[in-house]
Amino acid sequence: MALKTTHAAALCAVILVGGCSFAEETLFPTSGTVQTSQPAGNPPALGSSNFEAPGVTNGVATGTFVGNKVTSLRGDLGALQDMLTRHNMALQGIRTDTVQDSQRYHGTVAAINARLQVGTTPGNPILNQQWNAAQGELDRINEDVLKMTRLANEVTNSSAMAAYLLESVRAARQLSGAVDEDHRQLRILEDETNRTVVLVERLLTELSDDVNRQQSYVANERQNLNTLAVAIKNGQLYSSALTNGRAAAAMPAAYDAPMAAPRGMVGSSDMALVTIRFDRANVNYESALYAAVKGALDRRPSASFDVVAVSPTGSTPGAQALGATNVRRNAESVVRSLTNMGLPANRIRVSQTTSPTVNTGEVQVYVR
Repeated sequence: MALKTTHAAALCAVILVGGCSFAEETLFPTSGTVQTSQPAGNPPALGSSNFEAPGVTNGVATGTFVGNKVTSLRGDLGALQDMLTRHNMALQGIRTDTVQDSQRYHGTVAAINARLQVGTTPGNPILNQQWNAAQGELDRINEDVLKMTRLANEVTNSSAMAAYLLESVRAARQLSGAVDEDHRQLRILEDETNRTVVLVERLLTELSDDVNRQQSYVANERQNLNTLAVAIKNGQLYSSALTNGRAAAAMPAAYDAPMAAPRGMVGSSDMALVTIRFDRANVNYESALYAAVKGALDRRPSASFDVVAVSPTGSTPGAQALGATNVRRNAESVVRSLTNMGLPANRIRVSQTTSPTVNTGEVQVYVR
């Protein structure tokens, strides 16, 4: 651990971890501290409504054409309410399964975090087994969400049927050849159909909200599991994924050709948020990288990052090309670490350059 003081605006710390250093206070002066405790993860609340069909009032046959139509429409309403009852039973069952699966998942994750909190060995096989169990439990939650989605599609069809039935009941009142009893029964039938339509629409709205929240929750938890895998690998607790948003699927930048590094930055470790010097095999940089980037995001949640692969100027073209290839691979590893920690790939920009002041290949990370 090395500490040095500058007089720019605030105290500036450079923390050395193996071949990695970061200068967080240089870029984000603050008197606060970064919290490292694991926040309690809670799944989003599910809807709690119980959608019970209002029932259908029996009527007497009048023997008229309209009376026969009323009897047919009453049967259609009964069938629609039976379908609503089945939808409601399916929904309540899915909600019960989702709650139970979520409890198991968070219990497993909490056990992993508790072990990491008190300290453990890197790559602890017991924690790896628990992580695999947590992944399986999250897969079950995802299957619950898929069941909700399929049910939402069925309810959408029921909603269309309900709207059509309501229009049919209203249209029946315009038919000729009805007696007063037919219109009295039609008024009752219209009221009960209206209540059923409202219930179906409420069911669809609540179910759609559940699906949207749960889909976002599962996506975020998958990213949190990636971050947890990195923590298990290093035997160190990380507070959370770097961001709560969904990470982009693609890698941020390709290395089809060397790109210019940020002007005025390369070669100055004091200006970089993180400098990782790959001066030996298996440089353990992820803990320092996580702490630096997490601190930066705590101070500026919208921050993006430049990952710069810096290779030394070689004595021969062949040596320079070899150095560039090696540092490029190291930069790709750093980018993978960042995305595994939860940083969206579209907030990472990669570049590559050479510098005569660099003795060995290194990767520098800057905030922008």
